[in-house]
This record gives sequence, C-alpha cells and structure tokens, in this order.
Amino acid sequence: MAAVAAVLLTSACGLSAEAPSTGPLVIGMSLPLTGPVADRSKPGMEGYQYWADEINADGGLLGRQVQLKVLDDSFDQQTAISDYNRLLSQDKVDLLLGTFSSDLNLAVAPVAERYRYLYVQPSGGADEIFERNFTHLFFAQPATTQRLPNQFVSLVERMPVADRPKTLALVQVDDPNTSQAAGIFESKLAALGVKTVYDQTYSPDANSFDTIANSIKQAAPDLVISGAVAGDGSALVRAFQKIGFSPKMLYQENSPTEPSYPQTVGAANTEGIFTPIAYSTEAGFPGNKAFVDGYTRKYGTPPGEDAANSYTAGQVLAAAVKAVGHLDQDAMAAWLHGNAVPTISGELRWDATGRPQGELLLGQFQAGAIKIVAPAPAATAQPVLSKPDWR
Repeated sequence: MAAVAAVLLTSACGLSAEAPSTGPLVIGMSLPLTGPVADRSKPGMEGYQYWADEINADGGLLGRQVQLKVLDDSFDQQTAISDYNRLLSQDKVDLLLGTFSSDLNLAVAPVAERYRYLYVQPSGGADEIFERNFTHLFFAQPATTQRLPNQFVSLVERMPVADRPKTLALVQVDDPNTSQAAGIFESKLAALGVKTVYDQTYSPDANSFDTIANSIKQAAPDLVISGAVAGDGSALVRAFQKIGFSPKMLYQENSPTEPSYPQTVGAANTEGIFTPIAYSTEAGFPGNKAFVDGYTRKYGTPPGEDAANSYTAGQVLAAAVKAVGHLDQDAMAAWLHGNAVPTISGELRWDATGRPQGELLLGQFQAGAIKIVAPAPAATAQPVLSKPDWR
C-alpha cells in the first residue's frame, strides 16, 4: 500500500472532535492510484491537490495549512475499507474526502458513518449508497445515477417515432453505478418501444472486448449504451472498430470525458458519441473560469470531470468547515443538509440522505469536442441523432 502524502502529525478527532489550533489540518483519503482505474484516479488526485494548494495560498482552513494524506487502495474494496479505518483510528486525521466509483464508496461510506465523520464523495452516484440513510454522506455532483438517464431518454422521446432506435444493447462493468443505470435505461426506453436485444455485465479487470463486441454485432442493435468507468470504454470502441460494427447511436458513461479518449479511439471516431456530464469547462458558474485557467497552467491540460469532481468535493468540505468555524463533524453535516453550496459545477443542495437535487447534462462529441446538447437552456449545440461510421 503506497502513501502518496505521509503525515506524521497525530491530531485529535472523532465524534464532533475539536482539532488543535496549531499545525497542519490533515485531510485523509484513499484513492485507486494503481489498478484498473488508475488512469481516472490521477486527474482526480490532481483536482484534490489543486484545491488544497489554492486553499493554502488563501491562508488555509481555520487558519491552518491543509495537508493531504493519501493512501492507495488499488481499486480494491477491502483495501479501501482498511485504509479509511487506518486514517480514522490510527492516523486520526482531522477531515475526510471521498474515493472514486460507486464500488469503493459503497464499501467506504459506512466506515465514515460509523466514526460520524463528514464524508464528501466526488464520484459514485449509485442509489444503493444513499439508501442506507447515512447522515454524514454527501455527493459532490449535481445528481445521482437515479437521474443519469433522464436527458438521453428525453432526447429519444422527442425524436419522431419512425426515427427512434428500435433495438438496444446494454454492456456495463460490474459496478453499482453502471448496473443501476443500465436497469433504468432498459425500463425507460422499453416504455418508448425500444427492445433490449443484448445485456452483458463484465468484470472490472476485463481487458479484451472482442467476444462482447462480436456478440453485440450479431445482435445488431440500433443503440448501444455502454456503462464504462475508464479505459474499458475506449477498449470497447476499438473492438467495435476492429470488427466493423458501428451502431447508429452510442452512449457511453465516464470514459468519453477522459482527456486521452479522442486519441485512444481516434479523434474522428468520437463524432456523435453521447455521454452524461457532471461538469463543463464552458459553464459560467462562479469560480469555474479561474479553476480552468489555473488548472490548465499547472497541469498542461484543461480539467476533465474527475479533476473537477474532486475540486468540487473540496469546495463542499471547505464551505462546511468555514460555516461552522471549527471541526465539529455533526455540525458540519447538519449545515450541509440545510444549506446550498455554490461550486464550479453549479449550486449543490442535498436531501436528508446526501443525494444532490440537480440534473446532469447530456454531452455529445461534435467536431472533436464535447458539446452540451441537453437540457435546452444549457445547450451549446444541437444534437446529432445518427452517429457516423468509424473512419
């Protein structure tokens, strides 16, 4: 287990604990820095670090410099559980920030709740996490998986009946978020007359998609919905390209927002691919332009969703700390339940379970960039309803 940032300071924490008034304020987390989703975790870590550097340049939190203590869980649930138990019981960190994916947060959120620590997670919107009615859990995106299909399903519903896809293939990594989304898509699209002709779940460590791609080609769906988390999404597209199968419509979760996605699948081959968006560099929310400019200067590339989600989680945590004025975990959670927080992803407000009450955007690759195509008030382009063939 690798510690990215080792912190030797031991601080007094626990249930509604008061922290010492001197020394760094230590924020603990465990991230999948190695393993199958490491490519997504790296920009997520950068988002956290950029937030911490910005906070420290502005004087820190509660007059103390912020220090991140980061452990590596290698995308393993048991390791993540062990890491957060260590951070809380042995290292006694002052605050927590969340890990990535529904799979890991499903395992880790109960640990934070047991210690009654505020737990703001940057990703992992599966409803299963929030159905436990935890009081200290908050999701730092505009909406959970429950609302993820809304914009795309509405788009299909607005299409002339004759032009709608008639058949659907569902393929998703084994993860609570993608599995829930697949079920919602299937149900909502069936109500519009779209028949599911293929449905397959694969292991998170899958590295070959040839068999799946061939099976989907045989099923010949008009629409493919791919519940991916990282490089698995681009690997599926490459497998489609290899066998010459190009669906009329393709919707992928998560993978298309990776900065390396266009290069991996071929820039011209991104055209027409739909994806849900929790964050856009083009959004005019307060602080977003400064974040985009500063992050780009520091890391040489504009922030993607993973970096932005981490930064947003940091914004939520900082808002609670500043509002309460001391490290009372219960008071910070209560404040978030009763107040909205302006972030680079928009104003976030939560219900009693920590579910945010907003909506995700629908993005689509057009001319090499992801444009917002729904909802209409936020749109920067009109949707293209038929994906071109691979080039």
